[in-house]
Amino acid sequence: MTDIDIRVRINGSNRTDRVPPRLTLADYLRDRCGLTGTHLGCEHGVCGSCTVLLDGEAVRACLLFAVQVDGSELTTIEGLAGPDGELSPVQAAFRDQHGLQCGFCTPGFIVSATAFLRDNPEPSDDDIREGLSGNLCRCTGYQGIIRAVRAAAGTEPGSQRP
Repeated sequence: MTDIDIRVRINGSNRTDRVPPRLTLADYLRDRCGLTGTHLGCEHGVCGSCTVLLDGEAVRACLLFAVQVDGSELTTIEGLAGPDGELSPVQAAFRDQHGLQCGFCTPGFIVSATAFLRDNPEPSDDDIREGLSGNLCRCTGYQGIIRAVRAAAGTEPGSQRP
């Protein structure tokens, strides 16, 4: 098959590449772009470790081909921090509330939580559980993760809204 030219904007930078039609978005981000924060867990879209934002919506990078995102804007875990490296409110809350566990699933959770809180800025615990139900933590550290999302939302006692 003939390689295809794509143009994307990743974490605020424009990029042009020639990619094989069957190259997954996750492999493109990791191998071609060096953005290794996008983790590959199940490679079937079940675990959510490869979650990135595609034009603002949380998607599984293992289920998309790179050619499908031509002309789109992507945000990976690396793009959530500020230009000076300051953690996003969700990243900081995961650090502060012990939501990191072993760290493998963390990027997917943080990207999913970022999109979730944008759409639901005042979630209940049930909303948080439902909103993050597409991400799996093999360490089963869900209490810290839920507490982190609550803190990022400003609904955790003693926390401040970002």
